[in-house]
Amino acid sequence: MPTRTRITTLLVSLSLLLAGCSGGGDGADDGRITLRFQSLAWQEESVTANKELVREWNATHPDVRVEYVQGSWDSVHDQLLTSFEGGEAPDIIHDASDDLADFAYGGYLADLTDLLPGRLKSDIPRRSWETVTFGDGVYGVPFLQEPRVLIANADLLDKSGVRVPTPGRPWSWAEFRQVTKRLSGDGTYGVAWPLKEPVSATLNLSLSTGGKLFHRGADGKVTVRFEEGDRVVPRTIHDQVNTDHSASSTTLGSGGSDTLPGFFAGKYAMVPLGFSYRQQIEQQAPEGFDWRVLPAPAGAEGLTQGVSPQTLSIAEDSPHKKEAAAFVDFLLQPDNMVRLALGDWMLPTGTEALKDPALHTAEHGWATGTALAGHLRPAPAQSVRGYPEWKDKVATPALQEYYSGAIGMAELRKRLVEDGNLVLARYQR
Repeated sequence: MPTRTRITTLLVSLSLLLAGCSGGGDGADDGRITLRFQSLAWQEESVTANKELVREWNATHPDVRVEYVQGSWDSVHDQLLTSFEGGEAPDIIHDASDDLADFAYGGYLADLTDLLPGRLKSDIPRRSWETVTFGDGVYGVPFLQEPRVLIANADLLDKSGVRVPTPGRPWSWAEFRQVTKRLSGDGTYGVAWPLKEPVSATLNLSLSTGGKLFHRGADGKVTVRFEEGDRVVPRTIHDQVNTDHSASSTTLGSGGSDTLPGFFAGKYAMVPLGFSYRQQIEQQAPEGFDWRVLPAPAGAEGLTQGVSPQTLSIAEDSPHKKEAAAFVDFLLQPDNMVRLALGDWMLPTGTEALKDPALHTAEHGWATGTALAGHLRPAPAQSVRGYPEWKDKVATPALQEYYSGAIGMAELRKRLVEDGNLVLARYQR
């Protein structure tokens, strides 16, 4: 009996010790909930804005603490997949809408339909919600978006005498091609296309010319068709590089940042870039360098272009979805959304935030970018299963070869359509 009593006492003590050590990252032993928020902010201003908002939340919500976790755009997809499969996913997830489809269909993300407040649902336009809707569910909140614009050397632009485009009267794609020829000469190219990642730029800009590429049938299956509207943008870029020699061939394999030294040196008169690149330009431009933000060229569909907004999602495995949704709602209050947009030099999706005077100033081209907000639509590949493989194995090499002049339009079409549909078919059986 004494031995049995000692064993019983030992087991009770051990169980109490284990109970005191439990709680993990989702709740402390005092009942306080801890949520992990993985942010992909990387620019100093953006990181600061995110961390300040987390501190403000924690100061006013003692029972629900948010822990800031720094992630990276370079590895987010693989990192999230590993964390989902290992049961270690953060509660609140910062990503981009074009990365969500497989996670949503795979059951890793919570359906936010009944978790989000009406204020947030009504503040963000329906076209933005379409970027995060897969099947019957909503798997993220789109909160920042980035149009592509032309960043121009103002001195070269003015010296050339070409018509300067505005959102109300943009260049057509044909006029844009002629302008780049006018701006070329004396060691200067009219434009430098940084197309290390050519697919999203091509598809998103092609919406302006009526290009869709991906077509969903009555059975819900998606096929690739390369029609006249899909040809305008790639043909323009190809001809600028290979026929007019108004675009530099050496930048085709470059990223946007790689073109900036040549841009500052007057080697390129214009560079098509995402709106947020303005921050790098402002920080890195030599003293006295005058630059200007112009709208991208317009086609049959006007200034329409595709975007994949940055998003906030909630992990399906999170035990505190309601609390996570409350934090997302706090983070995306209009004033806070403006702070995040200014920190990232991007546009907010919220209609109230877009009214903020700070986003309508001429300085740094804010007003030009904000004028494009109403023309932004979901990227064509937004909900296409198998898109990452199609992009990496089919479209990227095909477009790179076409832009360099190695293949012609007929071969480009064959690869995108025939090879592409073989890839997509495997995901739609």
